[in-house]
Amino acid sequence: MLATPTTPATPTTPTALLLCNDPLRTASCDPHFAPQARAARRAGAAVALLDHDALLAGRAEEAVRRVPRGIGPVWYRGWMIPAARYADLESALDRRGAHLCSTGAMYRTAHELPGWYGTFADLTPLSGYAPCAPDEPPGAAELAALAATLPAGPGVVKDFVKSRKHDWNQACYIPDLTDTAAVHRVVSRFVELQGADLAGGIVLRAFEPFDRTVGEARVWWLDGEHVLTTAHPDTPDLLPDPALDGLRQRVGALDCRFVTTDLARRTDGTWRVIELGDAQVSDLPAETDPARLITRLLG
Repeated sequence: MLATPTTPATPTTPTALLLCNDPLRTASCDPHFAPQARAARRAGAAVALLDHDALLAGRAEEAVRRVPRGIGPVWYRGWMIPAARYADLESALDRRGAHLCSTGAMYRTAHELPGWYGTFADLTPLSGYAPCAPDEPPGAAELAALAATLPAGPGVVKDFVKSRKHDWNQACYIPDLTDTAAVHRVVSRFVELQGADLAGGIVLRAFEPFDRTVGEARVWWLDGEHVLTTAHPDTPDLLPDPALDGLRQRVGALDCRFVTTDLARRTDGTWRVIELGDAQVSDLPAETDPARLITRLLG
């Protein structure tokens, strides 16, 4: 007589949530993430604390000392982590029986532009990039060659993760990408101001004009499915509702579990992907009920 196949039991314990601690009261959650901690506890999930400062300083074992051993799968929600430090975090948690739901490879793919750009190249401003170390900008000839891969006209500079848009004229905007002296000057200033925080290398992007009266939309995706659309934290009073036709397929092709896409409407009415990120380190606008995201994430 054949044995009846057994169906794997459905987990009854929600995935745990890993949040940053308060730097001044290390046994408490950082106040910025406290509403998410409350939402997780209401959903019946465990909440663990990460010492973000210790992790950035290279002390991963110390950073996870408050994470209970054997806690199982965890989602991180907290401040940005460089991809190399995230890999350290993944290893330190594994040794405690806690496993990040987004692997180090997934995190780097979503967090750094070279990881996601190819999948979204026709939906985002044209870009070229080159790796470099902090305080070591590419030379003038290398930058000129990189700029030559983009259309003539204005552009912007950023690193693999962030720009310095608040230093627009001196370290972000380049009026003409064919002006090689200006490209070198703006990039050099950007690298100088970023200092040790420079992530991965330099990105040059073609400038596209966007309708700033509409604001940006931050779209949250979990396992390839649209979960939530919020305002962007920089424009919390504006909540556009862009069509997501075709975007779901691209997000799915990225093979990253939890991501955000920041969308803005160009002045010709076309919606464009401005940035993609690992949603674990994407900020949730204060006006958004965190339970709308956390309950889906931990279910």
